[in-house]
Amino acid sequence: MVLVFFFLFLQKCGFSELYSWQRQRKTKQEFCLHDGPPYANGDPHVGHALNKILKDITNRFHVMRGYKVHYVPGWDCHGLPIELKALSEVKGAENLSPMEIRRRARAFAESAIEKQKSAFIRWGVMADWANCYLTFDPKYEANQLRVFYKMYDKGLIYRDYKPVFWSPSTKTALAEAELEYNEQHVSRSVYVKFPLLKSPPKLTSVIDGSSPASVLVWTTQPWTVPANQAVCYMPDSVYSIVKCAVTGQRFILAADRVESTAAVLDTQFEVISTCKGADLADGSCAHPTIPGRVSPLLPANHVTMTKGTGLVHTAPAHGMEDYSVASHHQLPTDCLVDESGYFTEAAGPELKNKNVLEEGNEAVIKMLQAAGSLLKEEKYVHSYPYDWRTKKPMIIRASKQWFVNTADVKAAAQDALKKVKVIPTSAVNRMLEMLDRRTFWCISRQRCWGVPIPAFYQKSTGECLINSETITDVIKIVEQQGTDAWWALPIEQLLSKEALAKAGGHDVSDYVKGQDVLDIWFDSGTSWAHVLEGADQRADTYLEGKDQLGGWFQSSLLTSVATRKKAPYKTLVVHGFTLGEKGEKMSKSVGNVVDPDVVINGGEDHTKDPPYGADVLRWWVAESNVFTEVLIGPVVLNAARDDINKLRNTLRFMLGNVEGFNPETDSIPAAEMYIVDQYMLHLLHEYGSKVTEAYKQYDYSKVVRLLQAFCSKSLSNFYFSVIKDRLYCEEAKDPKRRSCQTVLAEALDIIVRSFAPILPHLAEEVFQYIPYKKDSEGVFRTGWINASSAWKKPGIEEAIEGACAMRDSFLGSISGKNSLEYEVIIVIEPGLLFELMEALQAEETSSVSQLNEIMMASQTTLLSEFPKETPSDANIIKGTFLINLEGGDICEQSSYKVIARPIAKAKCPRCRRYTAESSSTPCPRCLQVLAAGKGST
Repeated sequence: MVLVFFFLFLQKCGFSELYSWQRQRKTKQEFCLHDGPPYANGDPHVGHALNKILKDITNRFHVMRGYKVHYVPGWDCHGLPIELKALSEVKGAENLSPMEIRRRARAFAESAIEKQKSAFIRWGVMADWANCYLTFDPKYEANQLRVFYKMYDKGLIYRDYKPVFWSPSTKTALAEAELEYNEQHVSRSVYVKFPLLKSPPKLTSVIDGSSPASVLVWTTQPWTVPANQAVCYMPDSVYSIVKCAVTGQRFILAADRVESTAAVLDTQFEVISTCKGADLADGSCAHPTIPGRVSPLLPANHVTMTKGTGLVHTAPAHGMEDYSVASHHQLPTDCLVDESGYFTEAAGPELKNKNVLEEGNEAVIKMLQAAGSLLKEEKYVHSYPYDWRTKKPMIIRASKQWFVNTADVKAAAQDALKKVKVIPTSAVNRMLEMLDRRTFWCISRQRCWGVPIPAFYQKSTGECLINSETITDVIKIVEQQGTDAWWALPIEQLLSKEALAKAGGHDVSDYVKGQDVLDIWFDSGTSWAHVLEGADQRADTYLEGKDQLGGWFQSSLLTSVATRKKAPYKTLVVHGFTLGEKGEKMSKSVGNVVDPDVVINGGEDHTKDPPYGADVLRWWVAESNVFTEVLIGPVVLNAARDDINKLRNTLRFMLGNVEGFNPETDSIPAAEMYIVDQYMLHLLHEYGSKVTEAYKQYDYSKVVRLLQAFCSKSLSNFYFSVIKDRLYCEEAKDPKRRSCQTVLAEALDIIVRSFAPILPHLAEEVFQYIPYKKDSEGVFRTGWINASSAWKKPGIEEAIEGACAMRDSFLGSISGKNSLEYEVIIVIEPGLLFELMEALQAEETSSVSQLNEIMMASQTTLLSEFPKETPSDANIIKGTFLINLEGGDICEQSSYKVIARPIAKAKCPRCRRYTAESSSTPCPRCLQVLAAGKGST
């Protein structure tokens, strides 16, 4: 029943049609927030809520400011995680055809999209939900292939054989953005000796044949030793030739590592001689496990002295720097490990078919031991890359892959990024550093759920065929049939005779289709080409979590700069991750996972998991400092609910007191208002300006702080307390009452508009109950805060704040007592402060003056001299107030005295002030209102 009412309410205020309504507005102001596509592989979670609500707050603010907002929600639909989940419960999944895998993966993604979309709508996210972008949409895939070919044609995409991060658990290459690091990974590290075969010429006088020596290396990956092709040294470092005190063996290692290495090996080293690393040139070693293989000593700049021995075992197939050394010196780069992480036949019978991270590693260690090359084995705890989805260790493995040559793009990408506004500013340096470290981007994946790399390979040579004709043909087919066509159609329908003719006239039967698909970061990174409108195709804002500094932000930048020499965004907003309320990671085993659906609708046990509603979820997002980690849990949510309840109480007071008021006919001009009312308009103008600026800076937590402070301090604690007598006791249409009602109407409008982007449901609900706005179009269709510049009166602050300082002195002196039981005498020497107070109370003594209203006493007397008849026991409070006018040009510090004494008059039975002659007769003011017959009894 509650949900039915909720949806009827949304229908009444046109909530769901807001996006299409604002798109039809005639305005030149446009704002584009491009939605980074969430991954379509699971249920909606609080990370989604944080991101989508932040975007919605941004969009709603711009709609209210008169912009035509362009926001198309999207989903990232391809890739390994979806494929794995779709096949997780399928027996014999490894035997399924590519088309069957794709069918199942698509169905899984579509199901996840519907679940997530339904949640996003429930959270109040404004969009045209019937027209989203999906990365498996044929037109999207076609645009992606166009970007791919532009980059290929410029030489920025190429195919090569080189080491890449490889996931044996999923049998595919992965990019760095798809890794996570296990800080507690345990490796079996080994110290291994490589006997010198040929002494470096410059060391022959030190190392003679009668005393053979070995170079000493350390590695955490013993399984890579069979692929060793060299040992590298740092040319500028100092190396030592040492003699082992226990065995007499001679070793070469870095001088800086002698003591630490001897300690690990539980021995002592005697330093025989030292030399520069460059003196090791032209030496060579015997391979420790493969008889007859020679491992030359080679210089390299990647060698460090922080760990190990200062000499690095170099396996070109299993290390990026190792591969660079091999390329420079024309060394073999053969890989002895297959796609599943097992040694191949080329590794030899002792290793063949053994898993390199398990029994294969053990076998290599035993081989080193048997050869007498193993000096030490120990467990080593360190940070190690894992597959982000299977949570299993990676290896580095050389294979033929497709790459983006980021080395040729990153300088332009960094220049483009420096022109982008990044919030917070610290994030831009992190992204620049990431770009700086990235020399290439592996974009090929050995799976079938994705966009195919549209390459054909000659069967006999393996030569790749891509040209403008082949790509045009493939794109035309993809645009009509989607990328399923790559697997479903025979090669004859994909590779035309015209394309073959341009390639040299081979027959189509000489070619096979490529089986690699594009990295999903390339999928989503080309979304600008499909979603962004206009000739410029640039979004005003991209807003995502900090993980996207190395993900979508970066892939979008690289593809855009590579093809168009500009960034696809003008502003980047980067938020943190969600954590449990104690700052811990969320985990099902710990039991601290917060489900946004449970937050809104409650759990099975409402006493344990109460239903908070969508606005509490949205308030949590807005009030959090989203530029750091964002905490959530029962305590946080309860506090958010309490905050909203306080806000509702403030709104309820204002709504109740504008009943019977019509701004069009009953408003009082600002110049004719009470000074305290003019002061509130001044504060409202200031509040509106500050809130607007905070929204512009995406600082929504500041918006919440400003809102709470204004509602609590300026309204509830001050203004509402002061005006209650006027509201409840003056004649209904009295200008004094209408004056504060005018302010309440303006305050209600400004407050509601100020939080509408954050709490849209509450804002629309309030507008339904404003008596003079019942036929209104609603809060979002009627603009942003409209605070008149005429309200800004800086000088008025001095009068009200001076009076408030005296009131605080008075109230402080009667702590805990009813202020209406007192009369107040204020004594101020002639000067500015006295003149300001005179503006609030012209007569010497009054119970109905503006000053008395602020003092909240029953009667106030304003004097310029201390009264002679003051009792000796009178409570006298002294104070000073600094007046600062005209921007500091007029400054005057004035002293004052406040005398509080019990009033002698009786309590009025109507207004409850002590201004009546007897307790049974109303005071003169109330008698006058009652006589008019229009006041409340």
